[in-house]
Amino acid sequence: MNALQTYLPTIGRIFLALIFILAGLGKIPAIEGNVGYMEMFGVPGILIWPTIIVEIVGGVLLAVGFKARWAAAALGAFTLIAALIFHTDFSNQMEMTSFLKNIAITGGMLYVIAFGAGALAIDSRK
Repeated sequence: MNALQTYLPTIGRIFLALIFILAGLGKIPAIEGNVGYMEMFGVPGILIWPTIIVEIVGGVLLAVGFKARWAAAALGAFTLIAALIFHTDFSNQMEMTSFLKNIAITGGMLYVIAFGAGALAIDSRK
């Protein structure tokens, strides 16, 4: 295995994980605003806490490479669902960009599901 195959999957996992960890942590001090946003789209506000847990726990698991395929599957599904619920106003360029960002993140998660966490991951320890 060459250096690129050793180090790049780890960097990629961390980059993918950061958006979820930071988004989950960022929701905590602004619970009411986030609940209101969710409810505007017909999503029950009570789902704010499961959302935060999925983002933070899934992000940390992905970053360290523990059960990375499962974490990637959960985060990929979560991200695709979020795109379809919150970002389908394609007449708004920002919403189109957010939709495509979510699709790209889901694509990154598919790579983790298919190829695993890489050499530098808890999952790789024998």
